[in-house]
Amino acid sequence: MPPRSKKKYASLDSLLRDVRACAVCRDLPLGPRPVLRVSSSARLLIVGQAPGTKVHNTGIPWNDRSGDTLRAWMNVDRETFYDEARIAIIPAGLCYPGKGKMGDLPPRKECSEIWLPHILPYLTNVRLTLLVGNYAQRVYLGERMKENLTQTVRAWREYMPEYVPTPHPSFHNVRWQQINPWFQEEVIPALRAAVHRLL
Repeated sequence: MPPRSKKKYASLDSLLRDVRACAVCRDLPLGPRPVLRVSSSARLLIVGQAPGTKVHNTGIPWNDRSGDTLRAWMNVDRETFYDEARIAIIPAGLCYPGKGKMGDLPPRKECSEIWLPHILPYLTNVRLTLLVGNYAQRVYLGERMKENLTQTVRAWREYMPEYVPTPHPSFHNVRWQQINPWFQEEVIPALRAAVHRLL
């Protein structure tokens, strides 16, 4: 199925119907199930990598331990986090990509290539985009990224006020946080302040 880059949408609702019905990656192990939350009134955009199995099964983004950590970083409760009118959630890959040797596979590129050019123009009220993890940073920062995730996150001030890059809040990154205490000391307070100014 070719990318739908030339299709015009009359409304965000009609676009989201097509996004949620997307079957471009019908070969995925659990089948396609795009998971995202979008409203044109949202002021904050959260971009992660791709749904895990729990998110795939529930259809609720960040509905797992990583989501609990992310909400703690932001200092927001679940009700606020899932208020679509204020917070949009669009992962780099919209569907669960399957399991690899070292955890979940990377997000499928088709999602950002096909759908982001249609979705982002509707998000005219977004004032801050939280780029959670390396894959999100690649999609949105491109050549502005540093040599690796640590250097990109450490340079967070360069990307403000448009973006805040963070590591992924997975338990796999607990060690990263331990050896990079500046993240909790510098980035988290700035992130919380920016989020609460918007919400």
